[in-house]
Amino acid sequence: MISVEEARARLEAAGQSHLLRFWPELSPGERRRFLGELAQFDPAQLRGHCRAAAEAARREPSAHDRLDRRLEPVPPEFVGGVGRSDPDTLKAWEDEGFLQISRNRVAVLLLAGGQGTRLGVSYPKGMYSVGLPSGRTLYQIQAERIQKLERLACEKHGSKCTIPWYIMTSEFTLEPTENFFKENNYFNLARSNVVMFEQRMIPAVSFDGKVILENKGKIAMAPDGNGGLYQALLDNKILEDMEKRGVQYLHVYCVDNILVKMADPVFIGFCVKKGADCGAKVVEKAHPAEPVGVVCRVGGVYQVVEYSEISPETAEKRHSDGTLVYSAGNICNHFFTLDFLKAVSEKCESKLKQHVALKKVPCVDEEGNWVKPEKPNGIKMEKFVFDVFQFSRDFVAFEVRREEEFSPLKNADTATKDTPATARRALLSQHYRWALAAGASLVDSQNRKLPPTPRLADSEDPPATCEISPLVSYFGEGLEAVLKGKELKSPLVLEEKVAEELRAQ
Repeated sequence: MISVEEARARLEAAGQSHLLRFWPELSPGERRRFLGELAQFDPAQLRGHCRAAAEAARREPSAHDRLDRRLEPVPPEFVGGVGRSDPDTLKAWEDEGFLQISRNRVAVLLLAGGQGTRLGVSYPKGMYSVGLPSGRTLYQIQAERIQKLERLACEKHGSKCTIPWYIMTSEFTLEPTENFFKENNYFNLARSNVVMFEQRMIPAVSFDGKVILENKGKIAMAPDGNGGLYQALLDNKILEDMEKRGVQYLHVYCVDNILVKMADPVFIGFCVKKGADCGAKVVEKAHPAEPVGVVCRVGGVYQVVEYSEISPETAEKRHSDGTLVYSAGNICNHFFTLDFLKAVSEKCESKLKQHVALKKVPCVDEEGNWVKPEKPNGIKMEKFVFDVFQFSRDFVAFEVRREEEFSPLKNADTATKDTPATARRALLSQHYRWALAAGASLVDSQNRKLPPTPRLADSEDPPATCEISPLVSYFGEGLEAVLKGKELKSPLVLEEKVAEELRAQ
């Protein structure tokens, strides 16, 4: 613990002496906590952080034409995909992926530092239920997909295997996430194979370069973006844990995609067969102006370029067959070798770009009144997980079908897209397609047969409600033995017990 005199000297050196202006009003307990928080900051680093944040917020964005001239798409020889490859090739990649999983070489790493604020809840997004018939949360869906994948690999190779699950949280999400997993018995995963760790928090800064006070004795802090992963891996000795377990390949993803294929054997196998050190799953952009980042090359270096950084003219460029030149939409779904992760964490983390996010930061004003601002009043500096693509020597991209693998949950149902309703519809539509493909027919509550509708519009609910437990099928496999020739009454939740009963009929 440092003294208040030492704290004052440090803050003056950092140009942040205003942080102690309410010191006389703090209780003894509040003073101890505040001094403990202030002791964590190095004056020079804090001064540099605040100066960089203010300068970055003032800086004009680069002109489109400067970036556009340097853009080029990922070369086709480094792009694979579900729709681009024949069944035999896809099967070979899947076999390779399952082989690596069976040898305990594959782990998954979840980026779960965000709260569900935009969903209207204060708890972590992974704890959210989108309203499926079963009531499953995102965490449960993902945990059960891991279990099913472990079982499939075991069946294929005759040996028990483990897919460790690393979960990066933040100061806001660590404790509730830990408690949620304990309350749910880790969703029947071995507790030792679920490794939670915390990313760094950094101060929010005002537009004039001053650290913002959340209350009279606490600094307003924010996670350092999902690109804080690389520093967090070092801080928490996660790389050493991976090494001890024999992990060689990592699947890294964001918590909010309800359709995510955990440790997808096809994607893992594709990357391994290609000798990649870094890979990205992408979806084809729906239209030129869709607000998603594009995976491409800039000056020969791989990166994700935000949609706002590309001119409309460049975004609308097309190949002779009519497809977009810059079509590889980023979905925060990545492959890394452990060697690559170690190299970027240990040698390149300091070189990652700091991105500016202007935020509404709750704070105390000059008089000490708590304020919830109606417009952005602060700067949060973030790093992005994909900014390490530039350091890859063997980068690949893998295109997947949006309706099968990407439906993010970002907004409350009052919004028009990326809501609980759209996520629920995406999953139930997928499961409905799986049931039809397996040879099932569906009837309504009055036993009236429902005509099959395999192709649905994005805004169209399936004619029957059919939810399939991840423990029954990871990605549609094995359902024919359960559902072929069966008449299923909607709504149906196909849990393991129900599947066994149907199989026995």
